[in-house]
Amino acid sequence: MAEKLADRLRGKLKPRPKLRLRPEVLLCPNVPAPMHGVAPRVIMGPKWWNETRRAAYRSTSYHCAACGVWKVAAKGHRWLEGHELYEVDYAAGTMTYVETVPLCHYCHQYVHDGRMTAELQRGRMPPQKYRAVLSHGDAVLAAAGLSRPSWRERDDAIKQVIMNGRVAEWGRWRLILNGKKYPPRFKTKEAWEKEYGR
Repeated sequence: MAEKLADRLRGKLKPRPKLRLRPEVLLCPNVPAPMHGVAPRVIMGPKWWNETRRAAYRSTSYHCAACGVWKVAAKGHRWLEGHELYEVDYAAGTMTYVETVPLCHYCHQYVHDGRMTAELQRGRMPPQKYRAVLSHGDAVLAAAGLSRPSWRERDDAIKQVIMNGRVAEWGRWRLILNGKKYPPRFKTKEAWEKEYGR
C-alpha cells in the first residue's frame, strides 16, 4: 500500500494526458490599475469561483495549462491555482472575462509579476524564490519559442499608449462579465494609490 502511494506521489500512476499546452497564457496582460479588486470571483462569490476553478482543473486532468506539470509535482505548492484570463481594450477601457485556466503556483506567480515584485520589495518574498519563478516562466516560454518583453519594454509600451491618448479615463473602465459591466472598485487613481500605498 505504501509503495503504491509513493508511486502515485512520484507521478508514476498518473500518466500525462494528451494536453495542449498554452504557454502563451504567461504573456497575458496585467490587470489595469482601475480594475484592481474587480474580478469575477469577487462579483460572483465563492460558490461560483470554487465551481469554476475546479472545472478548470478537471479540464486539464489536474495539470498546469502553461507548463504541463501535474499538480502534485509542481514547485512551490502541490496544487493548482485558478487564473482569470481577460481581453483588455485600453482605448475602450474594458476588461472582458474570457475564461479561468489552471496554473501551477510558479506559472501563476510569473503572470502576476507586478505583485510578485512588490512582495519582493516589501520583504514578503525571498529573492531566491523570485529568481526561481522568473527562471521557470522564462524557460516555459523559451521551450515554446516565446519570450516576454522586459520590464522596460512593457513600461515604455504603456507610456506610449498613454501619451497617445489611447487609454480610457479611470472612471470609464469596466469589467465585462456575462454581458454585464462592472465599474472600478476605486473611484479615482488617488483612492487606488492610498489603498496600495503607491
